[in-house]
Amino acid sequence: MKKTIIENVTILTMNENRDIIKKGGLIIEDGRIKKIFKDPFNIGEYKDYEIIDGKEGILIPGFVNTHCHGSMVPFRTLADDCKDRLKKYLFPLEDKIVDENFVYIGAKYAIAEMLLAGVTTFCDMYYYEDFVAKAAEEMGIRGVLGETIVNFIAPDTDIAYGGIGYSKKFIEKWKNHNLITPAIAPHATYTNDKEHLIECHKIARENNVQMIMHLAEMDFEVKEIKEKYNMSPVEYLDSIGVLDENFIAAHCVLVNDKDIDILDKRKVSISHNMGANSKGAKGVAPVKEYRRRKMKVGLGTDGPMSGNTLDIITQMSLVGKIHKLFNEDRTLFPAIEILEMATIGGARVLNLQEKIGSIEVGKRADITIFETDSVNMQPIYDYYSLLVYSANPSNVSTVMVEGELLVKDKKLIKVSLKELKNAMDSLKGNIEEYIKSI
Repeated sequence: MKKTIIENVTILTMNENRDIIKKGGLIIEDGRIKKIFKDPFNIGEYKDYEIIDGKEGILIPGFVNTHCHGSMVPFRTLADDCKDRLKKYLFPLEDKIVDENFVYIGAKYAIAEMLLAGVTTFCDMYYYEDFVAKAAEEMGIRGVLGETIVNFIAPDTDIAYGGIGYSKKFIEKWKNHNLITPAIAPHATYTNDKEHLIECHKIARENNVQMIMHLAEMDFEVKEIKEKYNMSPVEYLDSIGVLDENFIAAHCVLVNDKDIDILDKRKVSISHNMGANSKGAKGVAPVKEYRRRKMKVGLGTDGPMSGNTLDIITQMSLVGKIHKLFNEDRTLFPAIEILEMATIGGARVLNLQEKIGSIEVGKRADITIFETDSVNMQPIYDYYSLLVYSANPSNVSTVMVEGELLVKDKKLIKVSLKELKNAMDSLKGNIEEYIKSI
């Protein structure tokens, strides 16, 4: 049984009372938080424990990325300013380039980026998701993972909706894993018909897993569903009975009041992807209203071809600034609320709030520590504002998942970043050759 003590930190617990413990620490045993203490503390009786000096840093529950496509990272910086990027570049690239090796290398690189930025749990949907799970297991990160299901031939299937068969096997293989939580992930309303959406929902219910889906994100999505069914995408999904407390809706930007009523009534989880939505000129999701209704809202990055980064720290700052601007209200979303969405809020979205998302006795030891020595981390009047508006990923010094140290002194423990970069370079050449041909 691994035993660790973290001392000399300020703890932002993100518990129900939002307690802050200055000059405190944690005792961790067998992957769980056994005790939270405040200095002075007698460490003498814990001689067989590994001691980690937090160096007056700030300890928080690990960040939760509630929506991404991590293995898309080899495509980062391609077609950033291109119209119709999804259909003109992404789908053709995936069709020609993506295979098991691509997904595995991309996933490991993406996970490295997330870990170095304090993300300890991520929700992913892509192709060959079994290789994403393999990468996550090897890297030691927690993941809620779903195989992408589409109505056309995809990189890992030669038939439309082949992802459903893949998903059934994937769920069965990973359903009892300590770190990996399988899900089912139909891509969107415009890439899945009614029959297959209902089938996906049935699989989710039978296996007690979540259903992940892009929803109310695209103008053409809204137009297409309106023309076909005289409904909004949210109304359509509700009419076929697939919205419930296990549904994770990514984006939910293009919604009206009736849509919000439905999402609230069905207890749907919302993944808010401010970086990707703003860069893609999709609009600003009505998170103010979602929060007013106490709906489940977490932060996501979307794919690294959409939002470019996979860290939640960048998202926090964007959420605060863009929503204040959009609503013309600088008091909107105090920093503590944004950090909540990034931690315990994200855990609720993924139905993992009993395990992670706050620093409480009995919860899993998924932990991020920020150093406070860098020039941008002083002075400190408000810890929440510091993390939301001043910090950046380079300030993350220590990361643990299940009590296992994965980042120490800002460096990965289990893998060489240089080796991951070299593997990424091997993929880049193939991508560049294909781009020349189109």
